[in-house]
Amino acid sequence: MKHSIVIVDDHILIAKALGSIMANFEDFEVLYECQNGKELQDKLISEANIPAIILLDISMPIMDGFETSKWLREHHPNVLVLALSMQDDETSVIKMIKNGARGYLLKNVAPSELELALKTIMNNGFYYPEWASHIVFSNMMGNAPQQDSVLPTDLTDREKEFLKLCITDMSYKEISEKMYCSPRTIESYRNSLCEKLNIKTRVGLAVFAIKSGLD
Repeated sequence: MKHSIVIVDDHILIAKALGSIMANFEDFEVLYECQNGKELQDKLISEANIPAIILLDISMPIMDGFETSKWLREHHPNVLVLALSMQDDETSVIKMIKNGARGYLLKNVAPSELELALKTIMNNGFYYPEWASHIVFSNMMGNAPQQDSVLPTDLTDREKEFLKLCITDMSYKEISEKMYCSPRTIESYRNSLCEKLNIKTRVGLAVFAIKSGLD
């Protein structure tokens, strides 16, 4: 039995091209396509329209991928969301993770990796490539509680405050202003946390913060 997929992308040609590509995937089939989150909401009223995976663009009119993923997390938590976007910035990745996305790919991805991502999400519940801190996510996004999600006792209050702000879309400069300190001090907090938590990127820090209940 094939796993059903819904494509949500306002670029019709891209959606059609994705559908054609996935038609060749042995284990998957496209159920239908939508041009934005609102259209998806209307379709999901019917039980027959609920897929296993939603391939979700971020930049869309009416209801974008951020709003859509958040809504899906609240109303259809069993549906797996795979973000497929042109946006490769940390802010977009962090927002999608916070909103429940189980994977994140760029639109220039090869069909073979897209198929791999779909299979991995179905089997393991998540898929993130190396650039999106795959190792960090594999340790922290599982269903079972992870030891790494417990806050170490040696974290200072200021480090915890910085860690919580890592979840937001604020830049490091904006975080320094929020915390009334210099960018150099913020860099010190980041480096200290990365060392204590054995994490290399802001994305990883954000995921850790979310799993620790700091969001």
